[in-house]
Amino acid sequence: MTSPDMKKIILIFGFFALTMPLYTVAQDAKVDVFQKKYAPDSLNIQVKELMEGIGSGHPGMYRYTDKREFDFLIDSTFTTVTDSINPLTYYRLLKPLFAKIGCLHTSIELSEANQNTLNDSLKLIPIEVFIDDEKRAFVTKNYAKNETIPLKSEILAINGQSIAAILETLYNAIPSDGYNQTLKTLLLNYRFALWYRSMISTTNRFEIEARTKGLRKVYNLTGVSNDVFPTFETLERENENQLNLKITNNIGLLTVRSFAKSTIKKNDQNFDKFIKNTFKQLNQKQIEHVIIDLRNNTGGTDGNAVKLASYFFEQPFRYWEKIETTKDIAAQVKGFSRLFYKKPVLKDSSYHWRGSRWWLTKEFNYYKIQKPAKHNYKGNVYLITNGFCMSSCADVVAILSYNKKAKVIGTETGGGYQGNTSGLMPTSTINDDMQITIPLNKYTNAVDPNTNFGRGTIPDIRIRPTLEDWMDKKDVELEYITKLIKDVKR
Repeated sequence: MTSPDMKKIILIFGFFALTMPLYTVAQDAKVDVFQKKYAPDSLNIQVKELMEGIGSGHPGMYRYTDKREFDFLIDSTFTTVTDSINPLTYYRLLKPLFAKIGCLHTSIELSEANQNTLNDSLKLIPIEVFIDDEKRAFVTKNYAKNETIPLKSEILAINGQSIAAILETLYNAIPSDGYNQTLKTLLLNYRFALWYRSMISTTNRFEIEARTKGLRKVYNLTGVSNDVFPTFETLERENENQLNLKITNNIGLLTVRSFAKSTIKKNDQNFDKFIKNTFKQLNQKQIEHVIIDLRNNTGGTDGNAVKLASYFFEQPFRYWEKIETTKDIAAQVKGFSRLFYKKPVLKDSSYHWRGSRWWLTKEFNYYKIQKPAKHNYKGNVYLITNGFCMSSCADVVAILSYNKKAKVIGTETGGGYQGNTSGLMPTSTINDDMQITIPLNKYTNAVDPNTNFGRGTIPDIRIRPTLEDWMDKKDVELEYITKLIKDVKR
């Protein structure tokens, strides 16, 4: 839900600037960032103050982990620190605490200067991996120039540390909504090397123990630079059409790679026009089955997600149940800011947004009753999902699944079934070493609050690629649905 509208609001009307008790350490700005040190004496107290400060603005802070457990985690993490630590070590201690919030929009990242230092001083492990359902990791690509490790080899250990211990550290550090795992697994399948370096590696050489066809062997690989790996833009296919429709044998395949207005516009497409024309075609040609491929759709503009959902309802429907914020943020909506936002109201011990002025943005209004689209679709609908279905994409999947408007096939969505915390997302810094992003709006989807708590939308039929499918780029989900439709026709 990081729509351009919301980003613009933050930049222009910065009255929601988050104030929290971040602390400073005296330092020489010219000193190499990894040479700076944090004294251990007050880290425990300082981190508690940091988390309490975040909680004053983050309405979903304790949605999945209560404050008592957070305090225990902080104590168990930082009371063992007996010596001064550098920013990278500090980051590695903070990252799992932030992940424990259970919010994929809440982040802590190294500063640009620190990240540049990391890139300049440490290479990446030269492999890509596939993690299966049993949390086993297999080599899918090898970028090393000095030694070849056979593809499909099962990794047993790296630099003497078991792969099980490595994956536990990485899974604990990667943020996701609630207790979701599919997002983390998919992210590591694409970006294992970067996560390994940021959370574990302090070397440029890698001793990998692997098993190939039952035989164990140790491979010594030299690290490689970032540029050998595909960029995020390439992986997310940002420079391609985000919307596609293909009709074959009375089956419509609608691909929606993003709901982000800016990304769609960059590729010379218009969401409203495309979707309207799509459903006109489907109805005019009396297409009985529609497959909507939402895999790797990380979200975007909420209005586009709501628009898509509206084509599957014949009667008015609910999309969001409510939008909440904290007492501290609600108190900031006063004076000049009242020209743009309606004052949140206290209801059931939390503060609920009532919307913004109509000319500013409509995105606060989707908790109200929504109208069905004019050319709504009445045929059979199949949604293909995976762990990268996040944010607004996860919302629309949850709404269609809950209202039984579609059959969900694939793997659990990465975004929460019951909603997420996002929207307005200001940033702050910790001593110029790290940057944190805190979302200020808690969205609750209009679904059963007791279903899938802490999870994404659970597929009606779970289909996940095997190692061989992944390496062969076989579309097992689409193949399964196509066969399912053919069987229905018979």
